[in-house]
Amino acid sequence: MPTSPPSPDDLGPIVSSGHLASGALPALSEFEFALSMTVHAFQRWMIRCMAAAGIADLSPLDVLVLHNVNHRGKAKRLADICLVLNIEDTHLVNYSLKKLERLKLLKGGRKGKEKTVEVTPAGEEACRRYAQIREQLLVKSVRATGADPARLSEIAAAMRSLSGQYDQASRAAASL
Repeated sequence: MPTSPPSPDDLGPIVSSGHLASGALPALSEFEFALSMTVHAFQRWMIRCMAAAGIADLSPLDVLVLHNVNHRGKAKRLADICLVLNIEDTHLVNYSLKKLERLKLLKGGRKGKEKTVEVTPAGEEACRRYAQIREQLLVKSVRATGADPARLSEIAAAMRSLSGQYDQASRAAASL
């Protein structure tokens, strides 16, 4: 007698590591798997969108740094960029800054004794083209799904809150 396929409710959480989902909060493993998939898809998107905007060979971090420095058109310090992007390894951001300066997308400056960076007209133009392509391809597609903007904001808030939990747990793990 043929059996019907299991319903999604019968399958349990969708995870990449069943041994991690066997604890007290299987939904956290489900979140981690979805987050991992999202991070990789987002990184591919950033690289390909920036290439379509005319700037190839940037890493996902390079793209994030460029957009952050472009934000509000104000000069930024390395420490501020790392803080906003929640990046502990300042040398990684510093490498991106140097790369973006070599490409003439950013330029260095000074605020007192501190080095700052700001976006150049070429960097602004790259961000503008990226934003146009994003609207055309990504925003239009997401809107077509009927995704509720308020729900997306709720998900983002929950993710920011969980990032704090992961940060706290990482500090605790470092002290073991």
